[in-house]
Amino acid sequence: MTRVLHVLDHSLPMHSGYTFRTRAILKAQAAMGFEVRGVTGLRHTAGEGAVEEADGLLFHRTAGRASGFAGLREWREIGIFAQGIERAVREWRPDILHAHSPALCGQAALRVARRHGIPLVYEIRAFWEDAAVGNGTGTEGSLKYRLTRGLESHVVARADAVVTICEGLKADLVARGTDARRVTVMPNGVDLTLFGKPLPRDPELARALGFEVDGRPCPVIGFIGSFYDYEGIDVLIDAMALLAERQPDARLLLVGGGPCEAALRERAAASPAADAIRFIGRVPHHEVDRYYALADIMAYPRKRSRLTDLVTPLKPLEAMAQGKLVAASDVGGHRELVTHGTTGVLFAPDDPRACAATLAEMLEHRGRWDDYREAGLQHVRAQHDWAANAARYRDVYQMVSPVAAGNGLGVAA
Repeated sequence: MTRVLHVLDHSLPMHSGYTFRTRAILKAQAAMGFEVRGVTGLRHTAGEGAVEEADGLLFHRTAGRASGFAGLREWREIGIFAQGIERAVREWRPDILHAHSPALCGQAALRVARRHGIPLVYEIRAFWEDAAVGNGTGTEGSLKYRLTRGLESHVVARADAVVTICEGLKADLVARGTDARRVTVMPNGVDLTLFGKPLPRDPELARALGFEVDGRPCPVIGFIGSFYDYEGIDVLIDAMALLAERQPDARLLLVGGGPCEAALRERAAASPAADAIRFIGRVPHHEVDRYYALADIMAYPRKRSRLTDLVTPLKPLEAMAQGKLVAASDVGGHRELVTHGTTGVLFAPDDPRACAATLAEMLEHRGRWDDYREAGLQHVRAQHDWAANAARYRDVYQMVSPVAAGNGLGVAA
């Protein structure tokens, strides 16, 4: 049976899009017959002990702390993380190392892979230099930006196989000189055992939030996710005042948190539509479905940037799996997920008026809602179900590992 050690920035029990994708990958691979574990770096901040179980999965933890000025600190972090990977390799003896971005994970794994002669698969979920620009912690073209990009290219060139989550990231790597045949696209997916059975609307919760007028349910626009600037939640807040001109009973439901939360609350309080906007804050993952059930339309107004044009988000797929209508800005990452007029609708990014007009059109044409819902759900089942998509990893592992090729592509002999 092939053993795969996943090298990770962080993992469960921490909650993030990163950890949920990791959970889905490991669970799906285990169901296919692989033995899987993870090893996390210094940025994992939850849990104790050298090895920890979370949701039935085992993770080796790397302890330590890196200090120094920028650049030197990250290099030291790579060294400490490599030591943690080394310990996990000596204890468990995996057949494949599967490192996931950022490039710090890839570089640490590369050191250990070459030392032990273990094949390395490197998976890119986003270019982290662009993510830093998007969340306000970096500047495009800065020294740190260029160093991060250079390290990523170094790891990609030396890995035995490369995986990306979308065509946008693959195209960028190919433009840098990477052979397209070395890159496999493993699209974002949904674990339909978790998201495939939507909850009914909770009328008491709806009333408590003021989502009824004269005993009638209000139309609800929802956003569930992290509050970063690139998500465009400020655009959505501004759009609500315009939407009220055509849909005066419409409400906006905002679930989540992040660095922009305080500024967004101030913006909402100053809006003419302030009474229609509800901030819920962060909620436990097991309660998210209750809030999905309140929304008619899930809105994703991402701003146009290099990050949003290249990277596909997970949330629109979760919304489709929940049977929700999807309205998203017309950026590259969304165009890979949403077929305009079929599985959802796209509107011009960075434009509150375009956002409001699209939402109003959807609310005024309820006769199409069932078609959108059905098309969205079928799209997720056909293209983004982890139980099916994870099978592509077999081909990647077979390509790099004689062990995987020799025991039925990762299934126990």
